[in-house]
Amino acid sequence: MDRPPSRFADWDADVAWDYDGVVTVWRLERGGETRFLKVRKVYRHHYTLADERDRLEWLRDRITVPAVCNYGMDDGTEWLLLAPLVGRDATTPELKSDPPTIVPLLGHGLRDFHEQLDPDDCPFDFRNDVAIAHVRRRLEAGVFDDDYDFHDEFKHMTPEQAVRKLEELRPESEDLVVCHGDYCFPNVLIDHGSIAGYLDVGELGVADRWCDVAVGAWSTTWNVGPGWEELFYECYGIEPDVQKIEYYRLLYSLAS
Repeated sequence: MDRPPSRFADWDADVAWDYDGVVTVWRLERGGETRFLKVRKVYRHHYTLADERDRLEWLRDRITVPAVCNYGMDDGTEWLLLAPLVGRDATTPELKSDPPTIVPLLGHGLRDFHEQLDPDDCPFDFRNDVAIAHVRRRLEAGVFDDDYDFHDEFKHMTPEQAVRKLEELRPESEDLVVCHGDYCFPNVLIDHGSIAGYLDVGELGVADRWCDVAVGAWSTTWNVGPGWEELFYECYGIEPDVQKIEYYRLLYSLAS
């Protein structure tokens, strides 16, 4: 997206983050104020910024996330205006260059996230019945076309094979917590050596803790290279579960 929606024309705007033109986050400045504006097109069978707004409002006063300033939609494009938080995301080169420090921070940070939120109080559900039904709807709607970006580990499968594999791997039980839904380096803010807040919670919901743990550990490999997943599990305080790791990584690849 080349520029923010016209209603924000009186703000100075710079791109803070962009994901293949699908989602753009603008840093807005005006009169000494700073805001972040998240803009994305609305796609069927994808989470929306309205979903993220609702989750941020539920999380308010429970855990540190950006405050919602406004939300709207114009011609099939949504926007979500957010107040800034302190800190730098964990992809900052200075932070990534020190894996023995940043990996434990993220492992402990995920444990804290899960411990601070009560699944019995959460209105958002992404347990396996819901998750697999969601993936099946995406398959039937043709979401997994030739341009769909499967993770490398799963590119050898057709979409139909991937969904069948997901159903075969489905765990018999779930250890339920409130999951972030996309727990990875870009979505964790660090300030003075501590977790300062969490971003991109549009897929938050009640699910097995491995829904986050498997992806959080995977994110260490994407961001600081191989060999750090065991430290992530250790700092979270859990022993690796090979079946759940494969299942929840495949679900992550298919669900959003």
